[in-house]
Parts: sequence; structure tokens; C-alpha cells
Amino acid sequence: MNPLRRRAVFILGALLALSPWAVGFADQRPEKPKNYPLRPVALIVPYGNGGGSDQLSRTMALAAQKALGVGVLVVNRPGNAGAAAIPGFMKARPDGYTVIEHTDDVAALYVSGQIKENPVKDWTPLAIAQITFSQIYIRANENRFTDWKSFVKYAKRKGGRVTIANVSSATSMERINMILLERALGFKTQQISIDQPAERYRALIAGQVDALFEQPGDIRTFLDTGRMKPILTFLQERPAAFGDVPSLKDVGANFTPILRFRGFFARSDVPQDRLRYLEWAFAQGFKSAEFQAFNQKKFMNLINSYRDTAGATQLIAEQIAVFRKVYKQIGLVK
Repeated sequence: MNPLRRRAVFILGALLALSPWAVGFADQRPEKPKNYPLRPVALIVPYGNGGGSDQLSRTMALAAQKALGVGVLVVNRPGNAGAAAIPGFMKARPDGYTVIEHTDDVAALYVSGQIKENPVKDWTPLAIAQITFSQIYIRANENRFTDWKSFVKYAKRKGGRVTIANVSSATSMERINMILLERALGFKTQQISIDQPAERYRALIAGQVDALFEQPGDIRTFLDTGRMKPILTFLQERPAAFGDVPSLKDVGANFTPILRFRGFFARSDVPQDRLRYLEWAFAQGFKSAEFQAFNQKKFMNLINSYRDTAGATQLIAEQIAVFRKVYKQIGLVK
């Protein structure tokens, strides 16, 4: 087994095997910092309304504010695959009143050199609240292809002109997984950059693209109403909730995919007592009945997700190492 695959298998195994209780919760309430918090906390979401990060952040904001005792106000600042919001976040005062939600995109942005902020040094992860896998979706009434086998056959016949709605960054988890998939199976697709989640979904439903790369929880409504259906799951084994959808192993793609994580961060120069209090508050938010119901509804309970500051720091550092190795493997960085 090569070093890249060995590292990726280790990370995936850890994600699937550990229970959230095993990786630590900030259960004991820390001493409340003096004069904090006295006003609402701003939660920046670097993606558009209606997408997975927006849904997660709004649910967590309602849950965490009960622990904090002040409001948590969600502010969407989308653009450039999550990079556009970072300058504003870094300019805010490091006083614990500004938090940012981000995904594995932040590791990709850092490794590719698109941002200079190291998410485990310049930032402090407060919590990872979701870890999930991706799938490829088609319209439920699609008749040019109806499953993965016929989709690949169609793509090969079209000479790679089949289109998949994806995010805009060429270095994102979505793009990297597609590169690895196409190399493994010997076919090509055309990735269509659509940064806004709602626009990506509309593009598939309206027939403007042939397929969609997304996570199941983000398009749960379309699955429940029968307008989309998955044809491939980016895991080596099928999860029980999608037992009728082929996995990478089923289609002969022998690589371990990069998973999606979503978490919450503060700047590392925020006073330590405020960082500990925020970590505790987000842990309480995660454990709340409302947030757990949300995660279950969004298929986010299929992989045990919660990580506290220490666990999140370790996971993100490992993810950075995986991105760096994959980028070198496919020639994106030297």
C-alpha cells in the first residue's frame, strides 16, 4: 500500500470507528470569562444561502446561543469557494465575537496557496460538527442514463462532454475526488463551476447540467420529493442508508476519497478563556436535541462527526497532509 493510500485509509477508519463520545466533549462548563459575552456573536458563513454550510450554521447558531446566553447571528459572505469571507474574518477584532464556519475547503485553500492562513495555527477549531461523504446525482426522470454504468457509458460516447455541476475551486475536495475517479475508471467529464448551492441544484433540475456532485444531506429535499437520485457513493463500502447505490469499490475505483467536514473556528489570538468558553458552547449546541435531530435528518449521523478543539486540530492537520500528497500526485503542486 502506498503512503498516500495508507494515510487516507487511516483517516477514514478513524472517522468511521470512533464514537463522538470517545473523541472528547467540552462537558464541564469553564469559568465564564469576565465581561464576555455581552453582545451577539457573529457567525460568518463563507457560502451562499440554502447550502449545507448555511443550514448547519443556522441550526448550530440557535443551539449554541442557548449556552452562550447571547444571540449568534449568521452572516453569509459567499464567493471564491469559501475564500472571499476570510479577509473580513481576519480583520475583525480578536475578541471572541466573530466566528467563522468552514469546511475541508479551508485545508485545500491553504495547501494550494490561495490563502495564507493555516487553519490549525492561525485559527483555533472550536468544533467539527459534520463529517460526511459525497455522491453523484442525476435527475430522477433522466432517460439518457439511469445508473452509474450507463452514465459512464454515455460519458465515454460523448467524449467527455457530459457535465457535472460542482463548486468553483479547481483544488476543492469535489474536484480532487472527481480527478481521482476519472483517472481510476478511464473516463472524462466536464466540471461546471457554480458557487451558489441553490443555483447548482436548479441547474440539474432544469437540465442545464447532466449530473451533480454533492452531499446527501444538502439535497435531502430533492431526494425526498423524488426529483434527484444518487448513482454513486464516494465511499469504499455502501452505507446502510444508501444500500442500493454503488460504492467506489463496487465500480472498481480503488482509492479512498476525501470526505467533507464542516466546523467552526475562531482566530487563535482570541483570549484563551474566551476560546475555551466558545468551545464549550459549541459542544453544548452539538449535543442539543435540536441539532441532533437536524444531523439525523441530513444523513449526518452516518459518520460520527463531533471533534472538540484537540480532535479537530488533529483531523484538519491530517487532512492538510492528505491534500498536500494528493496535489503532488496529480501535479497541482510540486
